[in-house]
Amino acid sequence: MPRAIPMPPLLTIGMPVHNAMPYLRETVQSLLGQTMTDFRLLAIVDGSSDESLDYLRSLKDQRVRVIEQEHRGITWTLNRILNLCETPWLVRQDADDISAPGRLAAICEAIGEHPDAGMFYSQAAYYPAGKSVGLYRCTRGTPEQIRSIARAGYVPAICHPSAVLHVGKTLALGGYRAGLHCEDADLWWRMALAHDICFIPQVLLYFRQNTGSLTSHNLKRQALHGLYVQYLLLSALEHRHAAALSAVESELAGMLDDSSLRAKEELRLFNIHLGQGLPLRALGRLAASVRLSPGYFLRRLRDEWFPPALIANGLPPELYRKRKDSLWPQHLAI
Repeated sequence: MPRAIPMPPLLTIGMPVHNAMPYLRETVQSLLGQTMTDFRLLAIVDGSSDESLDYLRSLKDQRVRVIEQEHRGITWTLNRILNLCETPWLVRQDADDISAPGRLAAICEAIGEHPDAGMFYSQAAYYPAGKSVGLYRCTRGTPEQIRSIARAGYVPAICHPSAVLHVGKTLALGGYRAGLHCEDADLWWRMALAHDICFIPQVLLYFRQNTGSLTSHNLKRQALHGLYVQYLLLSALEHRHAAALSAVESELAGMLDDSSLRAKEELRLFNIHLGQGLPLRALGRLAASVRLSPGYFLRRLRDEWFPPALIANGLPPELYRKRKDSLWPQHLAI
C-alpha cells in the first residue's frame, strides 16, 4: 500500500520575546505541553539583554524556531512573524502568558467549523489563576455582531494574545499598522469589516499582569492611541481624510477622562498585588479605584458579572463629530 503523506501543520505559534525572564520558561512549557502536538513555535527575540535567548536555544524540540534580531519593537516584530509564518494560521502568544493545555486543539476545532474566517479569539482569565480575579474584558458575540460594532464606530474588545490570525488575510489587510501603541485594536476593526471574527467562548489563555509590562508603563499613551484608532475607524466609515496622530493628538487628549484612566490603573494594580499575594496592598488599590471613579468601577463590575449585549471599546462617535472641524479640518472625501 502507498505510504500516507503527513499533512503539514495548520498552526504556528508566534511569540515576540523581549527580556521575558523569569516568566518565559512557564510560558514555553504551556505550549510544548499542549494536547495537540502538531504545530510550530516561532520565537523572535527582539534585542533581549537577559537570558531569554539562551533559554530558547537550549530547547531540544524540532517544532521550535528561534530568531534573534536587534531591538525593533513589538509592531515590527509581529509583522516579521506574519511574514515568516509558513502555516495558514498564526496563534498569538506573549512571552509571559500561559496557554491552557487544550488551547490549540480547541482552535483547530473552531477552524474546522469556520474555515473561511479571518480571525478567532477566546476568553482569557487573569493569571495566576486562583490569586488574580476576573476575566479579561472582551466582546462576546457572533461574527455579525462583532462586525456591527465596527460599523457603528466602536472597536471590538479583544485580548491580543488570545487571537488567532489567518495569515494571508491579515497580510492582505496590511498587517499591524506601525506607530501605534494599540496596534492590535487597529487590526481588529479592519479585520471585522473585511472578514468574520469568531469568538471561542472558552478560557484558553491566562493573561499575566505585571508592573514591568508594556501596558503598565504606557497606560495613558495607550488610551490616547486607542482614541486615535477609533478616529481612524470613523474616518474610514465616513470617508474622511484621517490626519496623522501628531496633528490631532491635543484634541484627542482633551477627550480623555483622567479620573477613569487612573481608576483603571488602580484596578490593574489591585489584581497585580493579588497575584503577588499582597492582599492588604491590593485592597488599598481597590479602594483608590472606587474613590477615583465610582462610575468606572461599577461599569467594570457590570462587564464582569452582568455584561451588556455587546462589550466594545471607544467613546460615543458623536463626541468625535462635534469636533469635526478640528479632527477633520480638510473635510476631504476619500
